[in-house]
Amino acid sequence: MGNAIDCAYTVEGKGPALFFIHGIGARKTAWSKLTEHLKGDFTCVAYDLRGHGESPLPGSRFGLDELVDDLEALRAKLSIEKAHFAGHSLGGMIGPAYARRYPDRVLSLGLYSTAAFRTEDDSAKVKAVVAAMREKGIGQVLDTLTARWFTDEFAAARPDVIEWRKRQVMETNPDVFLNVFDIYAETEMEPWLHEVTAPSLVLTGELDGGCNPRLNKQIAAALPDSELVILDGLKHAILIEATERVAPPVKAFLERIG
Repeated sequence: MGNAIDCAYTVEGKGPALFFIHGIGARKTAWSKLTEHLKGDFTCVAYDLRGHGESPLPGSRFGLDELVDDLEALRAKLSIEKAHFAGHSLGGMIGPAYARRYPDRVLSLGLYSTAAFRTEDDSAKVKAVVAAMREKGIGQVLDTLTARWFTDEFAAARPDVIEWRKRQVMETNPDVFLNVFDIYAETEMEPWLHEVTAPSLVLTGELDGGCNPRLNKQIAAALPDSELVILDGLKHAILIEATERVAPPVKAFLERIG
C-alpha cells in the first residue's frame, strides 16, 4: 500500500457508496451519465486510474495489484467501510481483484464489458493489438480500437463522441496506456474468480469482440452469486453509447442487493 497513488475523484449523490472503475485510456467522466441515473439512491464515487486524467503519473511500471492498492487507498481516504464496486473493461478486472483481497469491504460487484476464460486465440488477438501499438504508434491503431468499441451506426451519428474518446486516449501518457493495455491483455481471472463471493452483475454487449457473450457466460458461471445480462446490438463502449440501456439492469440489480 506504500506505493498507492492519490487518485483524482468525484463524489455525487446520497445513499450507500458505489465506486466506479473505468477502463483503458478512459476517465472518471465515463461514468457521468450512469451517475445521473443512480445518484438519487447511491453515493457515486468515480476516479481516474493512476496516470489517467487528473491522477498523478506513476514512477514506474505497475500491475493489477497496484491498481487494487490505489482503490483501497481511495476507500480509506473517504472513510467508507463497505461499498458496491462496478468496473468497465479493465475496471471489470480491478473490481474482482479488489473483492478477492478485501471481501469484507464489498457489498456487490459489477463486471461490465470485461474478459476472462480467454482461449489461446483470444489472448493472441488482444496481445497482437498491443504489439501493433508498440510498433506503429497508438494513433495508428486508434481507428481499429474505436471500431471495436462503438457500433457503426453510433459512429456515423456521433463523430463528435468518437473524437472525444480518441482524444482521451491520445492525451493519456503512452507508457501508461500501453502498461494498462498489457494488464488487460495478460490478466486471467479464471484461476481465482470462483473465490469472489460478492453478489455480481455480469454485463456485456452482444457484439463486443474482445469481451463477448461466450466469455461472459463463463464469468457468470464461475462466480458463486451472479446474474448475466447481454445487451443486444452493442459493442464495447456501452457506458457511452447506451447508458439508457445499461442503467435499468444495473439499478434493478443494486435494488435487489439492497
